[in-house]
Amino acid sequence: MPSKQEASIMQTEIVQEKTDIVQEKPDLSADQQRALRVREVIEEIRPNLKRDGGDCELVSIDGNKINVKLTGACVFCKLASATLEGIQARMIERLGEFVRVIPVPMGFKGRN
Repeated sequence: MPSKQEASIMQTEIVQEKTDIVQEKPDLSADQQRALRVREVIEEIRPNLKRDGGDCELVSIDGNKINVKLTGACVFCKLASATLEGIQARMIERLGEFVRVIPVPMGFKGRN
């Protein structure tokens, strides 16, 4: 069983491979590549949230607004706003543009 550091390195390598795959597909439109990067960031964050009993789902992308739904332990967590800020910071870093990560209420149906 790999150590936490080794597991983190392996996860980083997998994410980098996914990012490289996205960059190698010229047949995807800019919007599709952007949506893939948003999904990649969410997938990077999810294992950490799941360890604490929570989760995060992408609901929709509407321009520079990225709507997400926090579930499980994240719903009532006092640090949920810090989690959202961290997700937003990583999105901005990965996309190279300002985006706003917005938590949506249960039952929200966005467009994607």
